[in-house]
Amino acid sequence: MSTHAKRERLLLADLLEASGPDALTLCEGWNTRDLAAHVVVRERRPDAAGGILVKQLASRLERVMAEFTAKPYDELIRLIRTGPPRLSPFSLKQIDEASNTIEFYVHTEDVRRAQPDWTPRELDPVFQDALWSRMERTARLMGRSAPTGLVLRRPDGQTAVAHRGTPVVTATGEPSELLLFLYGRQQVADVELDGEKDAITKLHETKQLGI
Repeated sequence: MSTHAKRERLLLADLLEASGPDALTLCEGWNTRDLAAHVVVRERRPDAAGGILVKQLASRLERVMAEFTAKPYDELIRLIRTGPPRLSPFSLKQIDEASNTIEFYVHTEDVRRAQPDWTPRELDPVFQDALWSRMERTARLMGRSAPTGLVLRRPDGQTAVAHRGTPVVTATGEPSELLLFLYGRQQVADVELDGEKDAITKLHETKQLGI
């Protein structure tokens, strides 16, 4: 049975392949080759991937990233498509869904929305619900350094608190758009912000959202 993570994995691989290794992305300082290497290292080199979160491992991550970035681009795409090794935790369906659904969706949009002619994707309600469910669990982590209070609100009224504080800004939009906003892609996320003008400006321009 296909899963959300599996579908987004294949979409990301296809998009990276079609874009070529030198296309822009929304990840500051990264082109598509860098992004492809990041995805592969995260799944296949847990000894280095910890450097994404742990500063003490950052130098190791940098070395391993350089090693993978130097690989042929088509090899990186193949490794993304085929997924992690059998013994990797990411090979388990439950962990793949929990860890990669958001990861692959966000990185697909990192490539798509960096292009001047991008258009919004039509996402089915089941996938929107899946994104919302996962975002609820990570909202406090992703919004922990927000410069204002931040509440996420779906059009149907469901809410999640990403950061407690004052003044409060409420971001309203579809889960897919709220997710991009919460993960630091504020400039391209289609959300409506409600709150004090200065707080909205501060939240929209901060680089403290996401990891």
